[in-house]
Amino acid sequence: MTEEREVIGVDIGGTKIATGLVRGARVLERIILPTLADRTAADVLHQVFTSVDLILERTGRHTTDIHGIGVVAPGPLDPAKGELLYSPNIPALRNVPIARLMRERYGRPILVENDANAAGLAEALFGAGRGYRHVFYVTVSTGIGTGVIVGGKIYGGRTGMAVEAGHVTIDYDGPLCNCGHRGCIEAFASGPAIARRAKEKVRTAKGRSHILDLVAGDTDAITPIVIGEAARQGDPLAVEIIEETARFLSIWLGGMINVFDPDIIILGGGVSQWGELLFPRLRELTPTYSILPRATDVTIVPARLEADVGILGAAALFVST
Repeated sequence: MTEEREVIGVDIGGTKIATGLVRGARVLERIILPTLADRTAADVLHQVFTSVDLILERTGRHTTDIHGIGVVAPGPLDPAKGELLYSPNIPALRNVPIARLMRERYGRPILVENDANAAGLAEALFGAGRGYRHVFYVTVSTGIGTGVIVGGKIYGGRTGMAVEAGHVTIDYDGPLCNCGHRGCIEAFASGPAIARRAKEKVRTAKGRSHILDLVAGDTDAITPIVIGEAARQGDPLAVEIIEETARFLSIWLGGMINVFDPDIIILGGGVSQWGELLFPRLRELTPTYSILPRATDVTIVPARLEADVGILGAAALFVST
């Protein structure tokens, strides 16, 4: 993708579909629609097509003006065939040949990739990973997605489905994950998992936590953002939850350093908004869980492209081809 070429990037998430017109590393126009993840595959695809149609309409572009369309989604998929195999957070998208369907509709090249892989590619090319050869990217949100970028290319393994590291188990007797296994890091440190632990701690705490004040007593409204705000105000329980999360992530990240030996670890998603409440502890703890003697040299930083990383990641697929 040269500076003059324009690409549409489509990021299919568990709750929303973000679609944008991209030139270079800039999003010129964006559309956000609900995913309708609890409905049929046809309903989800309707949202995808509608978002692309709206981008074309709003920008005055014709399909022939677009170099291609990149599509990213969570869960295992087949980039070579352009098929969405399944996603724990979007059950309807199972064995969907989205590349073929979009080619038939728009007549343009279509590239399909795992959302975390593509986000990692965007961060490596345009964001916090620029200048690094070996990048390990993590997004901590509804789930935990990961990607490995080597020399500006996504590492996909034998079938293109590698690095589903959010489903690496750190405790075989741990909580049940959405993937059906127990003790995945996602079951310990994703946004919903953190909120679940927080609710349990608030209910059993001896004193009243400021977390409850921030949600007017409604424990169902507890999120990592609320926990972070309570911790900044000095709430001991919130600080404890962040410390516990930092330890879970560090145990896992130490293992990832053992496997991939990256130059840099980039952490995105909602939990990265904890900022200085989290990152100093990750930098301190993570090397202690790695056997590599230079694990302390691995840079651990927050992502830079948070708002548009999905759209930019989808578009970046055309940079690395």
